[in-house]
Amino acid sequence: MRGSVAMAYAPKPVYDLRLRVHSSMNWTLSIYQLPSPATPRLKEPEHVGTLSGAALRLVEMRVLKRLMRERIQLGALKPGKMRTWLLDEEAALHLGLLFRVLAPMRSADRVREVAEGVEAMGREEAGYWMSMAMHRSHPRRVLAALRMLLSSR
Repeated sequence: MRGSVAMAYAPKPVYDLRLRVHSSMNWTLSIYQLPSPATPRLKEPEHVGTLSGAALRLVEMRVLKRLMRERIQLGALKPGKMRTWLLDEEAALHLGLLFRVLAPMRSADRVREVAEGVEAMGREEAGYWMSMAMHRSHPRRVLAALRMLLSSR
């Protein structure tokens, strides 16, 4: 019984979402893990993932729907401005993994397949792949393997 009470009060990692607007049709979404009691190793924010350009435009509606579930509305910003929001851990894991795995992709069909696969993942599976992508010596290999697993080609 004590273990479950201690788990309820365990500190959680803190993440934030950053929107940077370069021009009216060019914007970037980034996720960072912030220093907190749950992550004493961090002395400054750690980059989790970034998505922009064509890959972001291909999954824009999917990302916006996920952010709406988190009660985040990006709204309009002037070019050169940045805005941040706090994210819960599960949303940060899924979006961070999505951003990392999709960033180099260009094929619209494969982007859609991989995005659907990441969206269908449970919290534990997304956490596993995210930790593999962030803390391995060759994260590109991990992300390439995930892309192959999630796409039919």
